[in-house]
Amino acid sequence: MSIMVCPSILSADFSRLAEEIQDVEAKGADCIHLDLMDGHFVPNLTFGVPVVAALRSCTNLPFDAHLMVEHPETYIDGLSKAGVQYVTVHQEACIHLDRVLQQIREAGMKCGVALNPATPVSTLECVASQLDMILIMSVNPGFGGQKFIPYALTKIRQANELLAAAGNTNAVIEVDGGVNTKTVQSVKDAGATFLVAGSAVFGAADRKEAIASLH
Repeated sequence: MSIMVCPSILSADFSRLAEEIQDVEAKGADCIHLDLMDGHFVPNLTFGVPVVAALRSCTNLPFDAHLMVEHPETYIDGLSKAGVQYVTVHQEACIHLDRVLQQIREAGMKCGVALNPATPVSTLECVASQLDMILIMSVNPGFGGQKFIPYALTKIRQANELLAAAGNTNAVIEVDGGVNTKTVQSVKDAGATFLVAGSAVFGAADRKEAIASLH
């Protein structure tokens, strides 16, 4: 499967979000990664559904919403109406994970589950056949610019093995956190195809070159 580079607007200039998204689209981005944080599940606070809806008209790229929130089920209908393609919820935030995944699919979106660095891949065994994406967090969620956690590579491989055992040949592995020119090759070699990059893209002097280097 081809590599998808998904710049995270967490590292963009929040006063110019529409322009920032249009800039990375023009420079070769494949998808826009949206980190919704509520200040409870993670200590940071970013933006919610109204901002996502407002940004939809500025780009034709797919929106990949990563819900770092408590009660993610309350966001799903709004994200569907806002034109989001992928919704990823945290295993750690969902008391009724199977139900939330059903809700995402019924709303017409692709469903994913994110795992914090210390959460084992095996916790997804029962839902592996239902997933469109597994998101491996390679930093602790909540803040941009952190260093890549090396054991995330093992988890990427384990996630691929889990999907294969479930007969799920369509789901993708996404990795988020510390993806840059130094770590990207090992991430791709481990089997990730959706690469979230924040500061590595938005903080680059040449964003076109930065995105190309991750492909």
